[in-house]
Amino acid sequence: MSIVINALAVALTCGVLAWAGDLVRRFGVLLYTEQYIGAMVALALPLVFLSVPASGHDRESARRRDRDIPWYDLAAAAGGFAAAAYLAVRFPVLSEEMAKRPWDGVVAGTALLLLFTEALRRTAGLSITFVAIGFFLLVLIGHLLPGSLTGRKVEIERLTYFLVWDSSAILGPAMQIITTVVVAFVFFGNLLFKSGGSAFFTDISMALMGRYRGGPAKIAIMASSFFGTISGSVVANVVTTGVVTIPLMKRTGFRPQLAAAVEAVSSTGGQLMPPVMGIAAFLMAEFLQVPYASVALAALLPALLFYFSLFIQADLEAARQNLKPLQPDQIPKAVEVLKAGWHFPLPFVVLIGGLFWLNYEPETAALLSAAMVIATSLAFGFRGKRLNFKDLYHVLRDTGLGVIDLFMIGAAAGVVIGCLSYSGLGFSLTLALVKLSGGHLLALLLIAAVACIILGMGMPTVGVYILLATLIAPALIEMKIDPMAAHMYILYFGCLSMITPPVAIGAFAAANLAGADPMKTGFEAVRFGWLVFIVPFLFVFSGTLLMKGSPGMIVVDFIVAMVGVWFGAAGVMGYSLRRIGGLERLLYLGAGISLLLPLDAFGVSRWINLGGALLAVTLLLRERHVKQRLAAAAASGRR
Repeated sequence: MSIVINALAVALTCGVLAWAGDLVRRFGVLLYTEQYIGAMVALALPLVFLSVPASGHDRESARRRDRDIPWYDLAAAAGGFAAAAYLAVRFPVLSEEMAKRPWDGVVAGTALLLLFTEALRRTAGLSITFVAIGFFLLVLIGHLLPGSLTGRKVEIERLTYFLVWDSSAILGPAMQIITTVVVAFVFFGNLLFKSGGSAFFTDISMALMGRYRGGPAKIAIMASSFFGTISGSVVANVVTTGVVTIPLMKRTGFRPQLAAAVEAVSSTGGQLMPPVMGIAAFLMAEFLQVPYASVALAALLPALLFYFSLFIQADLEAARQNLKPLQPDQIPKAVEVLKAGWHFPLPFVVLIGGLFWLNYEPETAALLSAAMVIATSLAFGFRGKRLNFKDLYHVLRDTGLGVIDLFMIGAAAGVVIGCLSYSGLGFSLTLALVKLSGGHLLALLLIAAVACIILGMGMPTVGVYILLATLIAPALIEMKIDPMAAHMYILYFGCLSMITPPVAIGAFAAANLAGADPMKTGFEAVRFGWLVFIVPFLFVFSGTLLMKGSPGMIVVDFIVAMVGVWFGAAGVMGYSLRRIGGLERLLYLGAGISLLLPLDAFGVSRWINLGGALLAVTLLLRERHVKQRLAAAAASGRR
């Protein structure tokens, strides 16, 4: 059976790559996009039931492909293949029969919905499964809801047919992006790290940061930003880089929960870092109907500000605890690392050039970047190893196995979107959120932030964003928030669910590697990632951090914000030029938050900026005076 599973996984990846490369059309095969999706689902559904046991979401179990497969999984795999293949073949006809709802369409649609639900439970967990089921049931009783939440009465047969055969539900934008762009980037990422990219980026981070105080934490921050942007998974990022960085941090004196928190927050930030942003950027571009480059450009300054804060906090924490850098024999030489892997940045040059200068489609840019990885690996290798056909086969197989949960999440997102649009409840939920806030923007933002964190618990980045873009973003846009700012806001707070207790899957994964208490790690991660809880509010009230406005104002706001980050970090970490505590920490934090406010955020923000600047200067002058006094006292004591 392992042969069948491997063949399905490879076929799934190759099918997506062929579609992304437009090979299907070049060979004279003309298909609707929905037919192509149906064909890919016909591979993905059997793959779930054959590779993931009924015990649930367990990646290790999914890897054990030689397990004894029970009869019901074999039956589900066969049924999933047959129903999805029927969808691919009959879509042009049955999609036009929405009013008549022929029996074969109802049977195939019902089978697919049931199989999608079970496959979703196995791969993505119970939380998103309950969300999908909940919205399905909500539509059926929507006409019984009170007041403005009332929806129109919908029959279960009509709803089932619509969700499967209509192009705006399961076969809609979410699944279209996942079955083209997302898989292409997952393939690119797997290929990059199979060829040694993971080791190169970790080594170059060690070479650049290892000799400074707090070096291991800075290594984790840098390496996680490299890997996180293309991984699409906080947990995958934590596991990949954390196995190296967490032991390094502990060895140099970082407390286990702090070491785990640094890795968790850094890996979460990778989902917010252009150019790829954990694949959410492409979904955002689709939702907003804007070029991908616009999303990546808008995300740049907030991401840089976030990682700048992490570097500053790692440095201040190391100073506060008097932690030493790595030993010289533990630090690889930058020249040797670059000599061995200088070619690894080239695929990113191709990627960025293709996306921003040549205006290629994202999947095309990803394929060209993957081709560059293969070419450079064959030509130069890394530490004596070059990619071979066996490695390429493993990448194709692992990509197919690694994306099956995303296929199921795409189907779940289609169910939610389809239910809301078909019943009219989407508009009702938007009005309910606005009404709950009393029409006050700040109240709505706070409600939305809490809702994003709760709804995002236990879900991967792609699933978090799709769900929030459907449920929360419309309410923000209804309150006249810029659509780009609204979607960035929900993405940030959705990602924060990865490090926010009680369900912080990123922090818990890092805690497991560090041997730390999961809940303590979660709260430590919230402390270390404090800036991410503030930045989304900033770009809602002012567009300068999203690259909107005059260049001069954008530069000024960004520089002042960086100064604010330093003061805020000093207050949070309890160290400036020396240890500080109590009232001083509050003053530093107040100065930092005041400086973080963009100049044109609201009427008095400039005065708040000015007050923060005066307070910051006063604090620094006092620090200098105290430091001189302590130095004089120490010199007097020596005499």
